[in-house]
Amino acid sequence: MPLEEVVVPRAGESISEGTLNRWMKPDGAFVKVDEPLFELGTDKATQEVAATAAGVLKILVAEGETVQVGAVVARIDTDAKAPANGAAPAKAAPAKAEASAPVADAPGPPKKAEAVASPAASRVLAEAGLKPGDVTGTGPGGRILKEDAVAASSAKAGGNGKAAEPAPAAKPAPAVPAGPRSSRREPMTQVRKRIAARLLESQTTTATLTTFNEADMTAIQELRAKYNERFEKKHGAKLGFMSVFVKAAVEALKAFPLVNARIDGADIVHQDFYDVGVAVSTDKGLMVPIVRDADKLGFADIEKKIGELAKKARDGKIAFTDLEGGTFTITNGGLFGSMMSTPILNPPQVAILGMHSIMKRAVVVNDQIVVRPMMYLALSYDHRLIDGRDAVQFLVRIKECVENPERMLLEV
Repeated sequence: MPLEEVVVPRAGESISEGTLNRWMKPDGAFVKVDEPLFELGTDKATQEVAATAAGVLKILVAEGETVQVGAVVARIDTDAKAPANGAAPAKAAPAKAEASAPVADAPGPPKKAEAVASPAASRVLAEAGLKPGDVTGTGPGGRILKEDAVAASSAKAGGNGKAAEPAPAAKPAPAVPAGPRSSRREPMTQVRKRIAARLLESQTTTATLTTFNEADMTAIQELRAKYNERFEKKHGAKLGFMSVFVKAAVEALKAFPLVNARIDGADIVHQDFYDVGVAVSTDKGLMVPIVRDADKLGFADIEKKIGELAKKARDGKIAFTDLEGGTFTITNGGLFGSMMSTPILNPPQVAILGMHSIMKRAVVVNDQIVVRPMMYLALSYDHRLIDGRDAVQFLVRIKECVENPERMLLEV
């Protein structure tokens, strides 16, 4: 019968494997073309993989397994037709049980079909001296998962009849809080593991310093109050702070091109384009989708693009190409109430701008003490490439653009 193989798709540069997070269709279900089959998680993002043919699904790899790019994780029987009443066909038998069990020569119960164990489960069973037939699998088609093998191994160890070792001499028991106490363990997702690795890489491979300044947000707030309603009506997007900071960053990057460069071995790679990453917080961790060619976009286009990318990231629909590259990053801890922080570099980028909460503070303007909405700004930079003078002046340029947004409109 014609079978269409379901393979793990290429997920971007330098990505060779991922985790099959969950099946979105059960084993034996009838699937349609372009219908989501499973969720693939990598060290950068999560994406849904759709069916390339219609037919009955036969799952070969269990949820939670690590899969290589190009690996076959299921097959689709394209000869099968959709049930007339819309009901799903009967669930297919496990792969190892497709052939009928042989009839025993002597009277007695039929022999149990050999169960299929995942590679991780097989290792655990081998170490415990167990066979797959000794374990009941809970995965698709009766597949034995690693947790099934661990449970069986623990059960065997607990009933092996070994004499208990003598207890050590009693010591004074420490005070224990009254009431139940519990803890639980869960594996890190591929995205979280990648974030952890990248942060550690940033701390150990860059010479990071942070310089601070503050910006008076009065002009931006007045601009928004005056034009936001008309802006939203015309462009279908609100006039936010982020588009102003993206445009300000582009102006500063043009004035200080080393901040837009990167280090490659013993070389400096100068980048004559401005792809600005905007950090977005999601349930699966921090992601940094890229606003490509930000220098060629207006305020409205930037606001639309940021909104589109942020929604895709939070809905788990972000594409790997949306996260690759970037020459500079902006992160806004002020959304969560941060007053001041030192953002961590996103290698191979050599600088990152941190925005923070807007707080009304007493400041001196024209020798008068006045109350103004102020925001602390932080620029973390790689001192291997950027000198302190350039970093300070770069942040001052951003401050000037933010405090005088008409400068960016007039390009002066």
